[in-house]
Order: sequence, then C-alpha cells, then structure tokens
Amino acid sequence: MTADNDLLAPEQEHLDRLYARLDRMRANTNRRLSDSLKETDGTPQALSERESYERMYTEDLTKLDAAEHNLYFGRLDMDADEDGTTEVRRIGRIGVLDDDEQDSTLLLDWRAPMARPFYLATPASREHVHIRRHIRTRNRKVTAVNSEVLASSSATDTDSPTAAHGDVVNESALIDALNTARTGQMSDIVETIQREQDLIIRSPHRGVMVVQGGPGTGKTAVALHRAAYLLYTYRDTLSRSGVLIIGPNSVFLNYIGQVLPSLGESGVLLSTIGNLYPGVTAARRESRATAAVKGDLRMVEVMKQAVRERQILPGHPIEVRFDGHPLRIDNKLIRKARGRARSSRRTHNVARPVFLRAAFDELAAQHAARIGTSTLDGSQLLSGSDIAEIRNEMREDPAIVRELDRCWPLLTPERVLADLLASPDRIAAATPEWSARDRELLQRSRSEDTATEFSASDAPLLDELAEIIGIDDDDERQQQEWRRKIAEAQEALDILTGSAPQDLEDELDPEILMAYDLIDAEQLAQRQVRRTSMTTAERAYNDRTWTFGHVVIDEAQELSPMAWRMIMRRIPNRWMTVIGDTAQTGDLAGTTSWNAVLEPYVAKRWRQFDLTVNYRTPAEIMAVAAPVLAAIDPDLPAPESIRSTGRKPVWREVWDTDEIAATAIAEATADLDDGICAIIVPDAMAGTLTVDDERVSVLTVGECKGLEFDRTVVVEPAAIVGQTARGLSDLYVALTRATQDLVVVHAEPLPDVLVLD
Repeated sequence: MTADNDLLAPEQEHLDRLYARLDRMRANTNRRLSDSLKETDGTPQALSERESYERMYTEDLTKLDAAEHNLYFGRLDMDADEDGTTEVRRIGRIGVLDDDEQDSTLLLDWRAPMARPFYLATPASREHVHIRRHIRTRNRKVTAVNSEVLASSSATDTDSPTAAHGDVVNESALIDALNTARTGQMSDIVETIQREQDLIIRSPHRGVMVVQGGPGTGKTAVALHRAAYLLYTYRDTLSRSGVLIIGPNSVFLNYIGQVLPSLGESGVLLSTIGNLYPGVTAARRESRATAAVKGDLRMVEVMKQAVRERQILPGHPIEVRFDGHPLRIDNKLIRKARGRARSSRRTHNVARPVFLRAAFDELAAQHAARIGTSTLDGSQLLSGSDIAEIRNEMREDPAIVRELDRCWPLLTPERVLADLLASPDRIAAATPEWSARDRELLQRSRSEDTATEFSASDAPLLDELAEIIGIDDDDERQQQEWRRKIAEAQEALDILTGSAPQDLEDELDPEILMAYDLIDAEQLAQRQVRRTSMTTAERAYNDRTWTFGHVVIDEAQELSPMAWRMIMRRIPNRWMTVIGDTAQTGDLAGTTSWNAVLEPYVAKRWRQFDLTVNYRTPAEIMAVAAPVLAAIDPDLPAPESIRSTGRKPVWREVWDTDEIAATAIAEATADLDDGICAIIVPDAMAGTLTVDDERVSVLTVGECKGLEFDRTVVVEPAAIVGQTARGLSDLYVALTRATQDLVVVHAEPLPDVLVLD
C-alpha cells in the first residue's frame, strides 16, 4: 500500500461536493421538521401525523449527523471494460445521491452489494478490483490517500505487520485504528472490516448463526454491523418487526450505543436480559450462586408450583350471608370449581372466570335448594331464569366475591415472585426436592423491598410467570372500551337526529346534509382516538409479547437456560445471530457448549462461524493469556494477534494488602496520556476502590465483559480465579481487555497458569 499524493486534490474536490450535499440534505430535513412542528391543526389525526413526521425527520437528522465523521473512506477503481472505461465506486457510511436531474450516485452505502469488494478483494481474489484506495479524512479535509494495486504482484508487502494473514485487507487503516487511543465508546469498523468478518456480516443464512471468537476478534463489531446490514437489506420486513440486540450489562450498551447511528441505523432496540421484561428495571445485586440457581431450568416447575399454590382450598368452611340466608363455601365446593378451571388448560388469570362461574353455579344451586325446594315432594320450584338471576346477584355481592378471590386471586408476575422469594414456607412448598442450600440461595431477606426490587436473573422468572399466569384479557377490555366509545358516538348522532329541523319543506329535505348523513358512529368514535406515533423499538420495548424479526445476542455464553427461554419467545422465526466465546463463560448458569444451548430449540439447524484473528490484543499480552485458555479448554485455539507493541506486561508484587489500592491507582494513571484504563478487581473488592480520574474505571470482571481499554490493571489474579468455579474464565477475560498495556498487581501468590516473563 502506497501513499498517492496526486489524488489529494481531486479527492478533496469530491469530498467537498459530498459535504455540500450532506449540508443541503440536513437543511432540507430541518426545514421539513420545522414546518411540521408549526402545524396548528389540533385534530387527533393531524396530531398523529405531526408526531410521525417529527419522529421520521428527527431520525433522519440523527443519521446525517452520525455520518459526519469519516463520511467517505473508500474508493474502488475497477478493471477497465472493453472500451477502456474504468468504473469508479466511492464508498462511505451512508448512500448519497446528488440532487441533479440524473440523481447521480456520489457515495455508495458500505452495505450495498457494489461496495462489498472493498472488504473482500485480495491480490489472490481481486473481485474485478484494479486499485483499492483508502481515503483518510479529518474535519472535512482529506489527509491521505493510500492505494493498493491489486492487479500487480507489488501489492504484497512482506514487511507489513499483517502480511502473515493473507485475508487481512485495509491494513494501514486497520493498524492505525488499533493503535488509536480508546474513548470509552466503541468505534465502528466500517472502514476496516476484514474478509472473515464480512462473510459473517453479509451471510444470507436465515436461521441461527453462532459466531465463536476469542478476545479481540471483533465479535461485537461484527454483530452490530450485521444488524445494520440486515436492516439495510431486509428493511421492508425488519422495519416493522424490529431488531433486538441483547448485551451483558448497561455499561456495555452505553459503550456500543453510538455505533448503529454512525452506520446509518437508529431504530434498533438495545437491552440487557434484566431490562427485557417491560416495567421492571433490574437494579438489585445478588451473588453469582443465587443467579445460577435462578437460571436453572428447574425454575420452570418452581414457577408453575408457585402459581398453583395460590389456587388454595379453604382450611375450614366459610359462611357468608346472601339475601338473609347463610351460604357455605367449603373445601368440596372450591375443589370442584378449581378442577373445572384447571381442566380448561387456560392460564391462571384467563381460567379465573371459569373458576368463578363454576363457584357461583354451586352457590346459586345451594341457595336455590334452600329457598326454592318444595316441602311436599322436594322438587325445585325456581325456574332456570330465577337461578340465573340469583347467580348474577351473587356476582355483585362483595362478601362472596372477596372469599372466592382468596381461593383463586387475580395475580401479577411481580407479586407472585416477590411473595415467593420473601417466604421460606412458599419456597419450601414450591421446591419439595431441593436441597436446603439451594433454597437458602433463592430466599431474600424479609427486610428488603421485594415488591419493587428485582435482579437481572429475576427477569426470565417474571417472563415465565407471565406465561403461566396469563395476561388479564387486555384484548377484551380494549374491545369493551371501543364498544363504549361507539355507543357514546351513536348517542351523540341520535341527539343530532332528534334535534333536526322539522319545519322544512319536503322537497328541500334531501338537499340539506346533517352530520349523521356524512359520518356514522364508528367513524365519529375513531376521530376521538388520540393516536401516538412510536418507533418499532419503542412499541416493542413496552410489549412483552412482541416478536422480533431478528435478534442479536452478544456475550451469549453468559445466558442461563431460563434467559434462553425468555429470548426464544421473542423470536419465533429463530433468525438469530449469537455472538460469544465459550472460553470466557463466567456466569455459573452460562454455557460451554453451543449445541447444548440451541438443540432444544432448533435441533441441528444452526451454523457456526469462527473468528480466528485477534485484532485488539497485542501478541505480548496474548502470550500471558494463552496458558490460561489452555487450562480452560486445551481444544480451543488461541486467536492469533496481528500486531505487537513491544511492551511486555508488567508485574507488581506488594507485600501488604493495604498497598494494593495505591499501587493499582498509580499504575493506572502513570503516563496514560489520552487513553483510558480499567482497574479490574475481584468481586469482593467491588466498591472498595475509588479513583478520582475520569479516564480510569474500576470494574469487576462481569462489568468489563465486551469492553476494551488502552491499559488494564488486573488486581489479585488468585482471588479472581478463586471466586467461582469458573474463575479461570474470569481471569482470561480480565487479561485480554487491553489494546496496549497490561499491569498485574498482587499480594497473594500468582496462580500457576500465569507465567512471568
């Protein structure tokens, strides 16, 4: 790859043309947004249209603003055709058409099929590319143009740091990006996508695709770029159903939050498992052992049993009075009504009307037998309509309804789970074959506000309970509300009809149009409905039953079996991109086998793609991490680093545990310059170490999943290894977060897997 200074001026001219067009697009969108906000029509339809346009123009502005940085980064000079004409393709973050009469293409979207050779072409497989050029820009100015003449053998640079990797392309831009200081937010790789990554991003596979890759292989970047590519390619489908991206924690979601807008997409729902259940924010912390118990598939039966335990039989007969006469609600009556409800095979709340109907039937028959039986022959003197009227009156009796509610109450998932976890008796009843240790892990302290505080591992349990309990017939309530609105509208029209003039001449009547001549009750009711325009992501976030068109799961190896059940409900078409590394599994309920996770849902109908090149972690750091990986799973190959920094990891041993914090902080901040650093501590040290420097974060291993830093300071590796049964995986994660420097601070002896050089 060579610098091409002769192209600086013409490429600057084209860049100026691009930004001028981008500015016009932005100005036009701003004007349309302003005009829509000035609309004064206050009808419900006009308000809905205004909200829709406002949202659309705002999203367009977000995309245009996000594309401002490095808008144009690539150019392809294709092989000349028969008449000697050379096609030039310019590639950038978004597609840009000129506003001339021909709608000339100024810039190809990186996702367009014609842009793909920019990422795939190599000297051995040129894809009809003669020259590939990398355009480097800064603040709307072209700073460099680097050219690769793929049609010539001179394109191979044996001195390149990536020369050993034949599939690595765009190497100059790649190395520059890897050596750039981190900012705390993820950068897209749209300029430096590699061949093995592009094959995954653009894969046409419509089932479950597993992307397995070690640290630094770009798994997360591939996942985000695949989401953007799918939205571009299948927009008609996915714009309606949406794409869900699940990450390991909120820090991670903040880290990746700006990538999709910079790729031209902003309508994707990003969530953690803990926040995937609507209305609940998972803020409560709990031990890994407790999370593992809650993530076990045994919890399915526990949730079922917890609901069944709320369908109670009265401990003794209950007497209530109706119309001056006693009624007996006893075990036999409730058992019969409960049997009918359970045999309906409906969910708890949906079966509740069956229970009540059966109970009221029995109570009405009991009352009829008392007041309507003939003293002569014992026959029933009341008619069926008389008994039906008694039953209807009983439905309005608060004392009777209250007693029946106790036997089959209307439930919510939140209430059932909170009550279960706060009660040792309820836990014991729902877990008859569990060990005392597992029951203790499940139980919460009675002093906690269990009704409002839930953990991330509680979200799948709430989702499971929602399936078992059933949503109280929202559709029926909405239909009743709609019927009420129509009735009110009809009453209004009837009033207008009744107040119509009566003294008009007969021959003039047909020429005078009244409101009821132009609109019916349903149309009038519709005009009173306030419609709120929401994006697909916003509607999906508030709807537990929403099903997505595609789901991307990052750090998927950490998901528990219960979390997988929750996700699979949201993707019935099973079109998924699963990203992870089984060697990095730290969650005790997580997996070390993709087949074990996926087979219950898709059998053998899934494909695995492997990422093998480590772009992030220098060879010096991987030399320390590789023995840890071998101890975790000797069959897993370590990803091969493409670069070396020349800086070996630093080992700092202290003799007093009180010195650990001071030493870690000193190492984190020394000569950090513009980069960022993470001090990675054992779980037991969480919250005990604070740093007054915004460039430095103090994180546990679980909190740094998927993140990267210029420097990492790993504190007490032995404690990290010893904190769970998967401590080696935790250590492997901690050691491989750095792009430049690794420092290890310890007072305890180092684990045997760490080899000092």
